[in-house]
Amino acid sequence: MTHSRLPGTAVPDAQAPELRVERLLVVTAGSAFATGMPYWIDWLRLSYPELAVKMVLTASARRFVTRQALAGRLHRHGEVLFDEWPEDEGTARHVELAEWAQAVVVYPATFHFTARLALGLADSPALLACHCTRAPVAVAPALPPGGLESAAFQTHWAALTARPNVVLVPPHPGVSMTTGRADAWVPPLLPEVIDMLEKRRAQLEAGRPHRDPRTPGEFVADLVHP
Repeated sequence: MTHSRLPGTAVPDAQAPELRVERLLVVTAGSAFATGMPYWIDWLRLSYPELAVKMVLTASARRFVTRQALAGRLHRHGEVLFDEWPEDEGTARHVELAEWAQAVVVYPATFHFTARLALGLADSPALLACHCTRAPVAVAPALPPGGLESAAFQTHWAALTARPNVVLVPPHPGVSMTTGRADAWVPPLLPEVIDMLEKRRAQLEAGRPHRDPRTPGEFVADLVHP
């Protein structure tokens, strides 16, 4: 099924799956779907009233959503940070994030952020925290036309699949804001991401990490030709 929803579009009656953590780190990268994050923060606060949330906005995400639009929604249950090391900060932000988080969601994850994560680059607090944390990390990509099928992205997908604490949440076919055609890949709804994140957390806790037996090429073929 092709999804035609636009960035920032509210999704009514999104059901909240189980989430057995108290502290969630949300990393938002620079996709147009970042405009919908105020809605999803409201949904998290309503669905999990006791959940503490820390958000990290990448430099490119700040083109689509402001810190002010998110911080007020978190109230006393979280904070919004930029994905940078402040010059006047006396602590290591990446260490604090990695140790604080009981679970991590990268939503939406751009092609660029996913590539940097897969290659092991650690030039920002969010990336380094994702590499160093023992918590489960859910990555939910938003990709341009041809992005999912590209050899580069499939290589990055395979690299991340090999990490026991990383769960890749498949994007859905969607309408490109640029071409107007159904040739892009949009991120799944956040409840779907939370559901897969919690399942991976439970697997890790039980000592049963899951690995998708399909190759990246087989995975893409399954998405393109259901």
